[in-house]
Amino acid sequence: MLDQTDLSILDLLRENSRLQWKDIGERVHLSGQAVGNRIRRMEEQGVIQGYTTRIDTSKIPAEPSLTAIVSMFMNTNDHQSFIRFVSTRSEIAEAYRTSGEGCYSLIVRVRDQTTLTALLDELLPFGNYRISLSIGKIK
Repeated sequence: MLDQTDLSILDLLRENSRLQWKDIGERVHLSGQAVGNRIRRMEEQGVIQGYTTRIDTSKIPAEPSLTAIVSMFMNTNDHQSFIRFVSTRSEIAEAYRTSGEGCYSLIVRVRDQTTLTALLDELLPFGNYRISLSIGKIK
């Protein structure tokens, strides 16, 4: 069970996962050691699943610069083969099973339209899709 202090620690880590425990402790009124114990506990419980780095891909020419949100409408009940396919594709940065309109939402990051079109062609055997292209990142 998470308390308000744990939630405050998570908020601080979301803003900057490289913060020192001591610095977090100053903000939540705990010692650095107490913060470290709470963080380790949340990692063991699976609350914290990893740490990441956000990269501005527009500043790295070799990196993907086109982001698409793909909603999949499955035409098969064989979802396991679709999940295996998604798991093997590095262009698919995130994948979510969804309710409402569509069965899955995929966040796709590719270098260009040609690469995106090739991936979309490979998705067709699993079902139809609707695609939205990102025109700018807000957060």
